[in-house]
Amino acid sequence: MQQTLQLTLSPEIALDDDAFRQFINKKLRLRSDDKPFIRKTRQSIDARSRQVKVNVQAEVYLNELPPSLIQTPLHYPDVTNRPKALIVGCGPAGMFAALRLIELGIKPILFERGKDVRTRRRDLAAINKEHIVNPESNYCFGEGGAGTYSDGKLYTRSNKRGDIRRVLEIFVGHGANEQILIDTHPHIGTNKLPMVVAEMRKSILEAGGEIHFDTKVTDLILDGNKLKGVVTDNNTEHTGIGVILATGHSARDIYELLDNRKILIESKSFAMGVRIEHPQNVIDKIQYHCETDRGPYLPAASYSLVTQTRYQGVQRGVFSFCMCPGGFIVPAATASGEVVVNGMSPSRRDSPFANSGIVVSVEDVDIEPYREFGALAGLQFQKEIEQAACNFAGATQTAPAQLATDFVNKKMSGQLRETSYQPGITPVDMYEVLPPNMAFPLRDALFDFGRKMKGYLSGDAQLIGVESRTSSPVRIPRERETCEHPFVKGLFPCGEGAGYAGGIMSAAMDGQRCAEQLVGLYASV
Repeated sequence: MQQTLQLTLSPEIALDDDAFRQFINKKLRLRSDDKPFIRKTRQSIDARSRQVKVNVQAEVYLNELPPSLIQTPLHYPDVTNRPKALIVGCGPAGMFAALRLIELGIKPILFERGKDVRTRRRDLAAINKEHIVNPESNYCFGEGGAGTYSDGKLYTRSNKRGDIRRVLEIFVGHGANEQILIDTHPHIGTNKLPMVVAEMRKSILEAGGEIHFDTKVTDLILDGNKLKGVVTDNNTEHTGIGVILATGHSARDIYELLDNRKILIESKSFAMGVRIEHPQNVIDKIQYHCETDRGPYLPAASYSLVTQTRYQGVQRGVFSFCMCPGGFIVPAATASGEVVVNGMSPSRRDSPFANSGIVVSVEDVDIEPYREFGALAGLQFQKEIEQAACNFAGATQTAPAQLATDFVNKKMSGQLRETSYQPGITPVDMYEVLPPNMAFPLRDALFDFGRKMKGYLSGDAQLIGVESRTSSPVRIPRERETCEHPFVKGLFPCGEGAGYAGGIMSAAMDGQRCAEQLVGLYASV
C-alpha cells in the first residue's frame, strides 16, 4: 500500500526526523510492527505569518518497497573513438554539456584555463590570505566554474529551458545529498560541491572524454563562416564537429577575442552594486518573527527583495542577488588591481553572518560614455568600478565598506563591524566608489527595504563592495532554436558567459541543450 500525504506542520515536528515519523505513525494509526517506509518528497518553509509553518509532501509505503527517487539512469557509454566536440570552459554549462554529449555518443574535449577543483584551493587561499590574484585560477576560473566555491544554489526560474529534475538527479548521482530533490530551494554548499564536481569529472574521463586543465583558448580556427576548432596557449590546434563556448561571465579575453575576430557579440543589460552583510541572527529575527534566536530546527533565514527607483528621470530596478544565509563574502577578482566580492555558504549554512548582493540595473545611459568600446562598453564600465574599489581601499584585496545607516545618511563610517570577508575591509565613502546613477538608487532602495523588513536597515548592516559580476555585460548571439551563432556555423554560445543562464541550474540545462543541438546538426557530418 502506498499513500501520499500533504501536511502543514510546526518546525518542531516537520524538521525533526523522529518527531516526524512519530506524527505519521499516529496520524495513520500504524502499529509498531507495521514498519512503514516514510519519506518526504517535497518540503518548504512558510514564514509569512508570525507562526512559522512547514509544508510537507510525504509518501508512506506499507508491505512494499518504494521506487527510487532517482529516475534518471546514469549510463555513460564509451566514446573514446567517437567523433569529437570541443567545450571551452569546465563550469556547470560545460560539464553538463560534456555528460550529455557522452550520452549521445560524442566524445567531449574540455578546455579549462584554471585548475582542477582540489588544486584550485591553493589559489583561493592565496587571494584570501596574501591578496595574490592568479588570473587563471581563482573563485571564477577553475573546475566547476564560479559556482563551485559558492552557495551551490540549485533553484531557477528557467524551467522552460530544460528538465530541472534531471539536473538535480545527475547531481545526486554524483554524490549530492538526496535532500536537494525535496527542498523547494535546494543547495549543495561550498564544502560539498567540489566533491560532486570531482565525481562528474570522473564520469567524463571514464567514458573516454578529455579534460585539459591549465589550458587557455587563445584563438579560433575558422574556415570562412565555419568554426573548425580552437587554438590553445601552447599553440596547439584542436578540431571537432562543433565548439560549445561555456566560458562563464568573467572570461573577458574571450569577448575581446571574438570582437577582434569580427564575430558578432552584443552589449547586454546587467546589474552592479554591493554586498550587504548582517549578523544572521538579525535576519532570523526579521524573517521568523522570533525575539531571541530561530531555535534548533529552522535553517538560517534568507530573503529576496526588489524595488523600483528613479534617478534623473531614469527608472532603475534594485534587487537582492545570490543571498547567502549563514555564509561568507569572498574575493572574486580575476586580475590584480580590481576588487570584486561574491557570496558563498557551506552546506550547513552555519556562519554567524548573512550576506546578499544588492544591485542596481545598469541602463543604456550609464554606458553611453563608453560607446567607443562598442559591444564591450558595459565591460569597460564594469572594469572601471572594480578598479575604483581597489584603489579607494588601498590597492590590495581589502574591500571598501560602509555601515548601511552611514551610507544612507552620507556619513563616513568611523568603525566597521566584524565581517566574514577574509582579506579585510576598510572604511570608504561608497559614493566615491559607485557612480551617482548607482549610489543614489541604492540609497533609495535601502530605505524601501528597511520599510519592508523592519530592522534590515540598521547599524548592524554594512555594505561591502563591489558586487559587479552578477551576469555578463556581453551577449554572444545565437539562433533561438538551434543555439548556434547566427553567422558562425559550429559555434554554440552557452551558459552565463554567453548571456543565456543565471546560475548553476540554468547553466547546466543550457549546456545540455547546446549539446543536443550540436549533435542534431553535426553528428552525422
